[in-house]
Amino acid sequence: MGESLAERHLLAAGYSVLERNFRTRYGELDLVACSEHALVFCEVKTRVAGSRSGPPGPLDAIGPKKRRRLRLMAAQWLAARASGERPPQDTLRFDAIGVTITPGGLLANLEHVEDAF
Repeated sequence: MGESLAERHLLAAGYSVLERNFRTRYGELDLVACSEHALVFCEVKTRVAGSRSGPPGPLDAIGPKKRRRLRLMAAQWLAARASGERPPQDTLRFDAIGVTITPGGLLANLEHVEDAF
């Protein structure tokens, strides 16, 4: 659900979503998008408001190990695409999107951090 909300947010902000849930040997890239200036790899974390499990906020769950794995997954995504299949942007960026939903499944908060790491 959080990835769908994040995808809608990106589309509304003018991004093109190129891929969702790209699987690699290191894990899964949530969203690969393209802005006017950059190719963007997005990590989406979702939490239910009022939940007591896990880190306090969704973005707190993206630690150094996860960041390292995201870079490896991005490299695999790029390697899987011939240069002609990739957007022409020269800049690569890693964004983080934290989604908080209510226990009833409604969006409570969405935080998009560009160039998060």
